[in-house]
Amino acid sequence: MNDMGIDRSASWLMRGGLRPTRQRMALAQLLVGDGEDRHVTAESLFAASLEAGERVSLATVYNTLRAFCDAGLMQEVTVDGHRSYFDTRIDDHPHFYWEDRGELTDAPSDQLKIVGLPAAPDGMEVARVDVVIRLRRA
Repeated sequence: MNDMGIDRSASWLMRGGLRPTRQRMALAQLLVGDGEDRHVTAESLFAASLEAGERVSLATVYNTLRAFCDAGLMQEVTVDGHRSYFDTRIDDHPHFYWEDRGELTDAPSDQLKIVGLPAAPDGMEVARVDVVIRLRRA
């Protein structure tokens, strides 16, 4: 871990009010250490942590990703009933899901226009609108 990546990771955790434990720091470094946005599954982050020589269990990765989401540092994007991606970019933006590669990427926000959402039921408000555009070869 380089000093800039460590500082970036620690600042990211502090922004979410999370204590910088060794495991959180290791996973944060993989997620935001280089300043790039990431879309990861728990399994892909677990594999990256093993490749980096970190000793964390898959359960710890799941729990840590959940803590990062709960702290507002990441958002979970569900592409189907059993596959979720975790996105380090937390502003509202659409995604492409590449079915043949099983990959999630950002889609251009400036080209998306949502016109006319249905009214929320009484006592409720729309918290966010998730847009996942599924792609497959023609």
